Amino acid sequence: MDLSEGRVAVVTGAASGIGLAMARRFAADGLKVVLADVEEGALEKAAAALREDGAVVHARVVDVGERAEVMALAEDVFDRFGAVHVLCNNAGVGSGAEGRMWEHDPNDWKWAFAVNVWGVFHGVQAFVPRMIASAEPGHVVNTSSGDGGIAPLPTASVYAVTKAAVVTMTESLYAHLKAEHARVGASVLFPGPHMLRTGLWESHRNRPERYAKERPRRTPYRSLGQWEAAMQEAGHEVRFTPVEEVADLVADGIAADRFWLLPESEHSDRQIRARSQSMLDRADPSYLENFILD
Repeated sequence: MDLSEGRVAVVTGAASGIGLAMARRFAADGLKVVLADVEEGALEKAAAALREDGAVVHARVVDVGERAEVMALAEDVFDRFGAVHVLCNNAGVGSGAEGRMWEHDPNDWKWAFAVNVWGVFHGVQAFVPRMIASAEPGHVVNTSSGDGGIAPLPTASVYAVTKAAVVTMTESLYAHLKAEHARVGASVLFPGPHMLRTGLWESHRNRPERYAKERPRRTPYRSLGQWEAAMQEAGHEVRFTPVEEVADLVADGIAADRFWLLPESEHSDRQIRARSQSMLDRADPSYLENFILD
């Protein structure tokens, strides 16, 4: 799909990080951008900055885990602009679960699924039928992760499970769109190939009361800076991918109608091959051995 001037892009989780970078890239290409996020202050700041750069921007506070709020967002956007050409279901959270899976607080799973899985599904149901009915070209990008989308990091298993679900959901969406001969494409995004400086590490700041932990954490939340310092102290190199590179990958992928928005990475390729070979060999998942903790 051609990202031409005047078309409309909707991005969830757009107040910071990858979402804001995508919105900036779309605005630079001349698209009208709709920013949706749960964090009102950051959302207003992001929208104001884009407007100062000359972009046509509409911002709305939305909790994607709440179906009614996503439906209301779609109604608002179509009433305002008459069409949507790009939908980026990007909002996501880290659950903050601790310990082994059988020790997890159930609300960690409920919150992560509400945002990372149901949020994507709500976006699809709210926007895609209208995008198809418009008969205009369109594209849906769902944000997954190498953690889960390729192979799970067991120490972040809740997040991994949700991101694996996003891949399967997007594969199914792609097949359904093809079956309908729709002019709407679909892609699944794996941000990277390295770590990213985003607000995901501090997701707990926006955790709704309805998903509050039933028991307090045993250890404090670790910020990205603290994690980076710990890795460096342990002698591990930490590399970061600028979020602007992720946004460029998305824009280029939409233009080329690519399904897998997966940056080149020897590490990812090794994981993909190892996991696939394990399945073909009916063997134990040895690709997890580096992550299994005593």
